[in-house]
Amino acid sequence: QVQLVESGGGLVQPGGSLRLSCEASGSIYSINSMGWYRQAPGLQRELIASISSAGSIYYIDSVKGRFTISRDSAESTVYLQMNSLKPEDTAVYYCHANVNPTYYYDMDFWGRGTLVTVSS
Repeated sequence: QVQLVESGGGLVQPGGSLRLSCEASGSIYSINSMGWYRQAPGLQRELIASISSAGSIYYIDSVKGRFTISRDSAESTVYLQMNSLKPEDTAVYYCHANVNPTYYYDMDFWGRGTLVTVSS
């Protein structure tokens, strides 16, 4: 019905940069918000950044000034530009979207995740 596909993960040295992308496709009436979560080994999944259809943006404190979330004009693709990466940023990054598949209800959807490894 609705699919979220992430790309852009990989291995990068400390201080380097990566850009993650997430494209939503399928039967979508509207996308209410999109965001990025991450889960490091042995830790809980946490919300890193999000952007709503109204334009409200949220960042977790640990990434402020380093990460930037953005979306395309159709609001079907969300990006996460990650600069000044640190080893503690190493995690599986998951795309999330709150979507109205039809006019009548909304649902939460998740991508499969993309691995980001920050190591020298």
